[in-house]
Amino acid sequence: MERSYPFKSSTTIHRESDLMGNVQQLLIASEQLYSHLTNLPADKDRDAFIEKIDTLLDARGAIIDDLQVNEPNALNNHPLLKNLIELDKGIQERLLKVKNMIKADMQQLQTTKTSEQKYTNPYASVRTMDGMYYDRKK
Repeated sequence: MERSYPFKSSTTIHRESDLMGNVQQLLIASEQLYSHLTNLPADKDRDAFIEKIDTLLDARGAIIDDLQVNEPNALNNHPLLKNLIELDKGIQERLLKVKNMIKADMQQLQTTKTSEQKYTNPYASVRTMDGMYYDRKK
């Protein structure tokens, strides 16, 4: 099955150089996250989808932290840097789509909740002055 990335896959890059280490792991973790974010789930599968995103982001973050601590200059002029940047852009775009999807669902839920409250108690928002008398004289 052909991948739709505008860059080389990790297997092609791995054959080019076996000495990539943490940068190679970062590329693989980024590809996994990118491919997971490609297919948005149905409503019932959303919780598992988000948990998997969280797991993949944590793993990717751990690799990035390890790179920053142990090899701070590992990505400078690295042959995989261009691929990582393109992957990161794609990941950010897809995460934004997921965020907007969740945001829209939350707004719809809030609207539904408000409509339901208005239906069960239609006079809650009505403010009347029935039975009150104001004396304007002092």
